[in-house]
Amino acid sequence: MGEVIGLFGVRGWVKVYSYTRPTEGILAYRCWQVHVQGEWRAFEVAEAHVQGKGLVARLRGYESREHAAELVGSRIGIGASDLPPLAPGEYYWSQLEGLRVVNVAGEELGTVSHLVETGANDVLVVKQGRRERLIPYTRNAIRGVDLARHEICVDWDKEF
Repeated sequence: MGEVIGLFGVRGWVKVYSYTRPTEGILAYRCWQVHVQGEWRAFEVAEAHVQGKGLVARLRGYESREHAAELVGSRIGIGASDLPPLAPGEYYWSQLEGLRVVNVAGEELGTVSHLVETGANDVLVVKQGRRERLIPYTRNAIRGVDLARHEICVDWDKEF
């Protein structure tokens, strides 16, 4: 959902980069899972708001800049059960990451490493060994997503 990118002030506040759309959507969640020192830990958001062009938050238990410094660089997640349900045919990025990608000819193209937002459309980053393919997540390219089979079918030439 986001990450802690810096410190804000001296009272335990941190700067937050949000992956949500709209950006301030992450502030709707009052409990964050934060990956701190190699493990996911649950934190209650004590206070959070838009600050200029960014977001800032203070997590319960963090009252000083020095203590909050341990959070910088940490990823922020939300429990899957806290996410709103999607309409049929819609997926969270985390559901697509790790899926096997095959084209309409049945040729395996690799595995979804991650997605990238370009503004025009999202892009699947598909890795196969050392090769990396960028496949637009559009109706023309994506033929189907089958979560049960852990697979995405695409209309994409193996040579691209």
